[in-house]
Amino acid sequence: MKTVLVTALMGATVLAGTAAQAEEVIFAHGSNPGNPRFVAAEKWAELFSECTGGEHTVNVAPSATLGDDAEMLTSAAAGVIQITANSQGPMSQIVPEIGLLGLPFLFNDLPTAWEVLDGDVGDMLDERAQNAGLTILGFWDNGIRNITHVNKNVPEPGSLAGMKIRTPPDQMTVDIFEALGAAPAPLAWSELPTALQSGVFDGQENPLVNIYSAKLHEITPHVTMTGHKYETTPVVAGLAWWSGLDEATQACALEATAEAGAMQRQMVADSDAELMPKMEAEGAIFAEADKAAYQAATSSVYEKYAENYPELVAALRKAAGLE
Repeated sequence: MKTVLVTALMGATVLAGTAAQAEEVIFAHGSNPGNPRFVAAEKWAELFSECTGGEHTVNVAPSATLGDDAEMLTSAAAGVIQITANSQGPMSQIVPEIGLLGLPFLFNDLPTAWEVLDGDVGDMLDERAQNAGLTILGFWDNGIRNITHVNKNVPEPGSLAGMKIRTPPDQMTVDIFEALGAAPAPLAWSELPTALQSGVFDGQENPLVNIYSAKLHEITPHVTMTGHKYETTPVVAGLAWWSGLDEATQACALEATAEAGAMQRQMVADSDAELMPKMEAEGAIFAEADKAAYQAATSSVYEKYAENYPELVAALRKAAGLE
């Protein structure tokens, strides 16, 4: 991923910003208190302010208070905000290649995904983002995803027939659930609890950490551990703002992203084992999925994306150990 500037720069005193560079940095995201993204954003603010010697203060705007993920990306490109810890789905509307990280059952574990993102793939995605006025400072984590349902578990693909399931605004996820025979529809994260409560959807899919922090298991208590796809959390800055920073300030931002990201990734990695007993105590009903059957049912998704991105799909399969 983006090369961190030399250690000497990290110790340098950051000079006062130019008139075009706001002293206040707005860091926006969509997660609620307790979510690893929320915790990491607060840590980022602390680290960045300390590293810059107080020349920059950080205003963290959580819980989609400044708009949904797509709106935050637009705001970052326009210079309304400076940084957002965003989501793979909305980012894929700007950088379609990032959606390929969500190919079904691509990554068996999180460390494999992190290794891929921290290498050439991450650099390539950053290059694509810069064409849209954004730059990716690093990749935090959004976990491996599972399905929740209002009144039943879905251990076999056939259990999803006709299921009205909310997906993020991400074509890859829509394609996966169409292949499984469900009736997927995208919706912004901030609108999901209300939509589930009103019966618009039968269920949704997310990592356990997101399900728990948003209390979605109280609305859709049947949790099937499908592990059907991975998603990252790209930490994205507006390119115009970023380009106006001196190298020492950029180094502070990159170091804060890496350090807060290591903490955030570990929180996500630890979350399933920690949260399952808590959720069961609160009424969640867990079931394991027949993953071989799910993989077979979603194989057509690979065929579709290999037509448009043959080299990248092959490279991802190889990097993930599928070939």
